[in-house]
Amino acid sequence: MFAHGFHLPPVVFGTWLVMGLLLVFAYAARKALENTSNPLVPDSGITLRGFAEVLVEWLDNFVASVSEMHEARDYVPFFGTLFIFILAANFLGLVPGMEPPTHDTDLTFALGIIAFVFYIVQGFRHQGPKYLLSFFGPIWWLSWFFIFIELADNLFRPFSLGVRLFANMFADHQVLTLFTGLTKLVIPLAFYALGSIVCVVQALVFTILAISYVRMASETHH
Repeated sequence: MFAHGFHLPPVVFGTWLVMGLLLVFAYAARKALENTSNPLVPDSGITLRGFAEVLVEWLDNFVASVSEMHEARDYVPFFGTLFIFILAANFLGLVPGMEPPTHDTDLTFALGIIAFVFYIVQGFRHQGPKYLLSFFGPIWWLSWFFIFIELADNLFRPFSLGVRLFANMFADHQVLTLFTGLTKLVIPLAFYALGSIVCVVQALVFTILAISYVRMASETHH
């Protein structure tokens, strides 16, 4: 990844690769849906359109069940994109010779900041300026104390999201690389299976926490 002295960091290459693959998948799924004679009739067998529809339906139910909000469907595009991107980035590490972009703090902290900005915006969107009152705590004469706690708590959230995802994916990739290099066929398959579970769980955990932050920020406090 050198060209006339230019070095492309692996995390940037991996991130662009994941985004490119997801864009191709989204375009192909959209074309498959547009070309169908009746969108209400599901395809027979396993098709790209069928897989995309199942994925979207699952994401819709997932966001609704975690957020428990009446307008949960409005959040599916954001959280669905977040989950699919993290999942794909995690699984990239299972490809021999590739590193998952999510085992680099540059990406995981960026994802944490994106989630942080999103739930702050949603807090103001749902509550308006009253959202700021949530930083002063329930007791007015202790507001000077609570504001420091609330600010620290909110500012720590994107950091904790990034560290959790980075640490788990870094450790998983290191263990997978080590044991697949030292063992024969059967043992690596077991570690690939374990690594796949870790990839899914970490994408779920990140997304669930991000959704929970939006739900807390969107609740009206009286």
